[in-house]
Amino acid sequence: MTNIPRRSFLRLGAGVLAAAELPRAAWAKRAPLAPLELKPIEIAAGASKPFGAVHVSDTHIVRADRRDDARKITLAANRTFAPWGEHYLDEAIRAAESAGEMLIHTGDLIDFVSAANLDMAEGHFAGHDWFVSSGNHEFSQYVGEAKEDAAYKAASYARVQSAYPNDLTFASRVVNGVNFVALDDVYYNVTARQHELFKAEVEKGLPIVMLCHVPFYGPKLYDFVMKATNNKCAYVTGAPDELVDTYEAGKTYPAGQEWRHRAVQQRADAPTKDFIKWQKLLKAILCGHLHYFFAERFSPTAMQYVCSATFKGHAYRVRFS
Repeated sequence: MTNIPRRSFLRLGAGVLAAAELPRAAWAKRAPLAPLELKPIEIAAGASKPFGAVHVSDTHIVRADRRDDARKITLAANRTFAPWGEHYLDEAIRAAESAGEMLIHTGDLIDFVSAANLDMAEGHFAGHDWFVSSGNHEFSQYVGEAKEDAAYKAASYARVQSAYPNDLTFASRVVNGVNFVALDDVYYNVTARQHELFKAEVEKGLPIVMLCHVPFYGPKLYDFVMKATNNKCAYVTGAPDELVDTYEAGKTYPAGQEWRHRAVQQRADAPTKDFIKWQKLLKAILCGHLHYFFAERFSPTAMQYVCSATFKGHAYRVRFS
């Protein structure tokens, strides 16, 4: 990579050397990797001048070293995403830069919070034209070990935010007359404050492309994911309550662990429902989370595009017109 600040380069180098001590048998045994698949899509966003972007999601960088505890080192060694995500992320960066395109990432760049993972994230962002939204794994300490909510996120938020190029709760950026708005819906909800900030973006009068991690409910997407999970849950934001009621039907959890039930985790609250009902100037939603491609109309004016996972060698090449 180019133009990495010296501080980032030194931290990145130290993290790579230490992380290299982890078992990497997968590298030694791997077959030649398939080329990065760049699935083309076009979004008629009303741009003042056509432009392109490479959209990646769910990279799941998996590293830990002696700056972290033994539990994280063991976690990194056992997660199956490594090392494919990093390889294909580098391929996506090269593809975007060779074409003079911006880079979009819609969450789960890292698999869990570790010093080495954040060094790798910062190194991949440095010197490149990124606009990003956060994923639930951005704030995960040990992956599923505790209830993940605002308080859980707050424990690592400042540390994670310092490595990322734009605000992870809510951010906007105008490119050729198109307003890109990134918001955090990683726990299947949108806050009233985010809604107010979004309204202010609408007041600018520009067409909006929204970036988020978790896809919003669509009937076709819901049916697709429910089938894929054998009717476990849909992993979408804003599914109707009567559908969420069917998640993990009949399953119970021990006292104090009720938060683990998917119907509890994925139920939309009132601010989220209000946000979904109120949409103006939206041209597209770019998201991830599900680890496969899917496209469905979200509203009369907007399509929703779910990007498959970087670690699977998948990305979108988007043409904005």
